Amino acid sequence: MTNSPYIKYELVTWVDSEKILYENGLSENPNAISLLEINPDKIVWTHLSMNPNAIPFLEKNIDKIDWYSLSENPNAIHILEKNLDKIFWSSLCRNSNAIHLLEQNLDKINWFYLSMNPNAIHILEKNMDKINWSSLCRNSNAIHLLEQNIYKVDWCSLSWNPNAIHLLEKNIDKIDWCSLSWNPNAIHLLEKNLDKINWNGLSWNANAIHLLERNPDKIKMVSISNNPNIFKTKYNYPLMKERMNILCEELIQVAMHPKRILQWVEAEYDF
Repeated sequence: MTNSPYIKYELVTWVDSEKILYENGLSENPNAISLLEINPDKIVWTHLSMNPNAIPFLEKNIDKIDWYSLSENPNAIHILEKNLDKIFWSSLCRNSNAIHLLEQNLDKINWFYLSMNPNAIHILEKNMDKINWSSLCRNSNAIHLLEQNIYKVDWCSLSWNPNAIHLLEKNIDKIDWCSLSWNPNAIHLLEKNLDKINWNGLSWNANAIHLLERNPDKIKMVSISNNPNIFKTKYNYPLMKERMNILCEELIQVAMHPKRILQWVEAEYDF
């Protein structure tokens, strides 16, 4: 299930492993694969089907896939292309890697969800009358459209947008602090307004780890189970050394092969 045999992810020590909520998001956490591998009975397949790092495991458990969730998974395109009849098109509209499928099926587009898709800007620009502006406000690649239509901005939704910080900084009074707490690029604003933070949203925020570590009593376990940065990288150095030794041996065998030495001698190389 892991992307590399050389890397594992371990839970940081300040998060109580006994309180982690498997049933409320851990299966969706891209860095939780190692933990889920040793606790397969706790996997929630609806959430795991959304997990971009769970593709190998999902391919081995096709019968357990939740196709609505998988339709949103950006790394599951090859599975979806082989199962077009199982696609949920509204969910697929949120999938940033599914644009080619959506362009081939424009009649199936859900414009509310497509308006959130960062890779769908060219489609949205050709269908301005179909845009859902509240959804578009969450679209990280739609800032130029929002700036051109500032009167259509939904400030609650915009407060989620990681690329809208410059607009939010100019309109502090319009910020929705609950939504902003989820915004990974808004940490500097949140640090200055701790009394306005929504800790449920902040517990999900991947860039808020330092704030969460300082305020363990305010952490919301339901949300922090989704936070990829509650895991730290652990390198498998013994395996890395073993593989490097094998590689070195192979290189030496090739480089120091008698035929190669003979070629050097005949070429009169100076050793």
